[in-house]
Amino acid sequence: MIEIQDIFNECGNTYRKNHKLPHHILKTMTAIEACRTSKLGGHIDECDTCGHIRISYNSCRNRHCPKCQTLAKEKWIEDRKADLLPVGYFHVVFTIPEELNFITLLNQRLMYSLLFRAVSETLLELSKDIKYLGAETGFTTILHTWGQNLMNHPHLHCIVPSGGLSIDGKRWINSRKDFFIPVKVLSRKFRGKFLYYLKRIYYDNTLKFAGDAAFLKDKENFRSFVDRLYKKEWVVYCKPPFKSPEHVFEYLGRYTHRVAISNNRIIKLENGNVTFKWRDYKDNNNQKFMTVTAEEFIRRFLMHILPSRFIKIRHYGILSNRSRKLKIERCKKIIGIVLDKNQVDKSKLSSVELLLKLTGIDINKCPCCEKGKMVLKDGITPKNCSPPSGFGKTS
Repeated sequence: MIEIQDIFNECGNTYRKNHKLPHHILKTMTAIEACRTSKLGGHIDECDTCGHIRISYNSCRNRHCPKCQTLAKEKWIEDRKADLLPVGYFHVVFTIPEELNFITLLNQRLMYSLLFRAVSETLLELSKDIKYLGAETGFTTILHTWGQNLMNHPHLHCIVPSGGLSIDGKRWINSRKDFFIPVKVLSRKFRGKFLYYLKRIYYDNTLKFAGDAAFLKDKENFRSFVDRLYKKEWVVYCKPPFKSPEHVFEYLGRYTHRVAISNNRIIKLENGNVTFKWRDYKDNNNQKFMTVTAEEFIRRFLMHILPSRFIKIRHYGILSNRSRKLKIERCKKIIGIVLDKNQVDKSKLSSVELLLKLTGIDINKCPCCEKGKMVLKDGITPKNCSPPSGFGKTS
């Protein structure tokens, strides 16, 4: 099977020579190229019963590496299950117009932060409005920046419960079965907030413009550009509600630690071209195949590497990090859930324990005799390569 690692190892050096890349992108490329190879070192385990030897190389743990996301995703899901309430949940998606894509690429940290702010304020303010819910809700938001064809397509996935905590904190208020805020109301509020903050950062001279966006340095051009965006309908849609609360995090797992393209969508690397599978949502969701040069494939993939330490999963309202424990416990008490004081704190499970719980596979058990225990015998020093700067960070 062809992997992103193979494409980087074969064509990455040429791409780096031909393009000036920022440090965080170079760091990510280096990490993916070295993942689970002798470059990052590793360890040798030996069975204490039959003497079987197993060599394991270290993972890069970079959040953009498709090899390193499965366990991170499962651990995140386990940690979040304590926040689950026995109510319905909705999946709402907010998308910015494609006219903003070229500004976003030039100003990723600013524009993605603006997107989170506009979406969170839209949902929080409208939820508190007595016309819609009249309560404080909470939600998880996940940033994706890609479409199926790997082109730039920034949007936020939001998982929202069907209700919220009353303003006085004494009652749980259920919403109606359909999403409690009309999509058009969401769309227009979101549009107004996003463009308000966009104008603020523009007039603060914090936005960068170059290439196709250079004309926006002129204030009259920028005003006309924003006016056109005000007249455009922005895409916000609500997917059908989940069948049960238990489905929420299973479904959410598809989104939390996803990278721009998984290795199983890559078909081949041949004669300097990459072929991959994609779904054309504009053509009845049909699966198609696309072939691009390796250089173009790498360009598209690198567009979706986030700025260093940028947080792409955020929680708001009753799920915000500051108040989540207190407010979720209050919600559960109001709804009538008995809290289990003896429940194992899953956030403290080691990777080995979590893997055993999820798959039934005990990686400490000898795969050869199935009786002995694999014991660390020796370490493997990183070969011909120092670990990338930031090695091990998964921000």
